[in-house]
Formats: sequence, structure tokens, C-alpha cells
Amino acid sequence: MTQKFESRTQPVDMHSEFLRADLFLATGQPTEAARILQGVIEAEPANEAALELLARAYFASAQLTRAEETLTRLVQLAPANGWARRALARTLERQSRGDEAVPHHRMADALGVA
Repeated sequence: MTQKFESRTQPVDMHSEFLRADLFLATGQPTEAARILQGVIEAEPANEAALELLARAYFASAQLTRAEETLTRLVQLAPANGWARRALARTLERQSRGDEAVPHHRMADALGVA
């Protein structure tokens, strides 16, 4: 994540932005973390770590539709990511869509995710 893009006044280091977003999420500010991560994802659309952190931020801030979209994208990029499968299942359950969650729970179980 060493890629940079021009901000208003200076270049922004994507790794630093990722770490800053992680800090915001850890301190209970998931909406701010998501805002930061949107720029990271724009610069690096296939960055699985950033997608995972973005999904966590959306889930933590109850932006369940966005969490679902992000987790679906992550599962498409990394079908064997058991954490993403479990998180997608839980996101679907929070939206009262338990039937849709079942295959993702099964895949997470098969991948050994608790």
C-alpha cells in the first residue's frame, strides 16, 4: 500500500490512511473510519485488507447494506476468506435474511472459522 494520490494540498500515503482508519475504528468511530477507507479503496480497489476494514466499519456503524456490498465484493475477490463469509452471513442475519445467510455460514464452517 505505498501508492499515493494527490489530495488538496499534499500526497497521501495509502498505508498511513489505512492505519488512521484502523485507529478510528478501534476508538469507536466507525463512520470516520469508513470515510477514510473509501479513499483507500478508490486508490486500491482490490485491497482485501482495506475492504475487510471497511466492512467492519460499516457493520459497526449499522450501515448494513454497505457492509453487505463490501463483504460480497470481498468474497468475490477471495472466495476462501472464511472471515468474510461469516461476516456476510451475520450481516444478512441482522437484516432478517437468515435463509440467505445459511450458505455463507456453511462455507465459513467448512473453512474452519469459529
